[in-house]
Amino acid sequence: MARENIKKVVVAYSGGLDTSVILSWVREHYNCEVIACCVDVGQGNELKGLNEKAKNTGASKFYIVDAKEEFVTDYIYPAIKAEALYEDRYYLGTALARPIIAKKIADIVKKEKADAVCHGATGKGNDQVRFELAFKALIPNVKIIAPWREWEIRSREDAISYAKKKSIPVPVTKSKPYSSDANLWHVSYEGGVLEDLSKGYDESMFRMTVCPEKAPNKPVYITIDFEKGVPISVNGKKINPVELITKLNETAGANGIGRIDIIENRLVGMKSRGVYESPAAVTLYVAHKELESIAIDRDTLHFKQSLSSKYAEIAYYGLWFSPLREALDAFINNTQKYVTGSIGLKFYKGNITPVSRIAKNSLYSKKLATFEKDEVYNHKDAEGFINLWGLPIKVQAILRKK
Repeated sequence: MARENIKKVVVAYSGGLDTSVILSWVREHYNCEVIACCVDVGQGNELKGLNEKAKNTGASKFYIVDAKEEFVTDYIYPAIKAEALYEDRYYLGTALARPIIAKKIADIVKKEKADAVCHGATGKGNDQVRFELAFKALIPNVKIIAPWREWEIRSREDAISYAKKKSIPVPVTKSKPYSSDANLWHVSYEGGVLEDLSKGYDESMFRMTVCPEKAPNKPVYITIDFEKGVPISVNGKKINPVELITKLNETAGANGIGRIDIIENRLVGMKSRGVYESPAAVTLYVAHKELESIAIDRDTLHFKQSLSSKYAEIAYYGLWFSPLREALDAFINNTQKYVTGSIGLKFYKGNITPVSRIAKNSLYSKKLATFEKDEVYNHKDAEGFINLWGLPIKVQAILRKK
């Protein structure tokens, strides 16, 4: 679509440095109407004053879409059931948020009959892929504008300078240029001072967690109840999905749980450092994994574990709206039919320890597992099993020894 044919653009707006600059730049560069859309996935105080700010920066309209509960039930909960961890450490806080943000923005594009959609992801990051693949799946005939691949701005410092030139207020300074992304599932930090791998991080950076050394000197005990793999209550009290995540973030974060400092392999080919706070995520993954250990049979559990990293890759690589993810969900949901029960956890100075495991349809049998005298297991049966199981090894040893 030629630039002159673009009359209306919907911008994925957060109020941060990049999208604040983008509103002004798109209106000026494309000479078109600009509509700002912010999707609330738990950014909290970051959303205050965005309506006024967006309109002062060039937007003709401003939408804010509350998607917090849908984010939890349709994106976070499937990831928990899958035990999806990218490279065994990243809880996908940003990767899971991008597809629902794109989905809600696509709805506004349709409503406004816009000619184009615009995002603020950089040309080096994963988010450009996540946004654009989602848009291609949901609004395939709408032009996608990615300013970081078009404009002359080449760095955070350039963007800050542009913002000052245009009198655009931004929550970032040249002295503190790291990028931060917050939602219900995590807070992420990258760039700036964090790019020096030889250095640690400033304690003042964190929002959701205390350092383990400053956590309470007494342990805190909680119980989480699940129904078919989905957390439904904390300490016996049923609460809605958003409250559940919020409560666990507060409780686990206050006990120093959930900090992650990793070097991850971005989809675009480079390694980058990410520092994350994910207290509720860490807690729920631990609890869910413990419940699965007694609720799912060995072969199914082992096969499901082999798919967890693939599920994480799908989310990380921007393929949420894909047939493969939907097919994996069908399998995973079937594995969760007996994952109902209660897990007790102990929080203490950054550590989580399971203290109790109860499943409605547990496969654990104390009578069978005991080392004491029992009338269920016949030890003599093991001899025949071992002989058959080890027959290939024995035959190989005999024949090749000759």
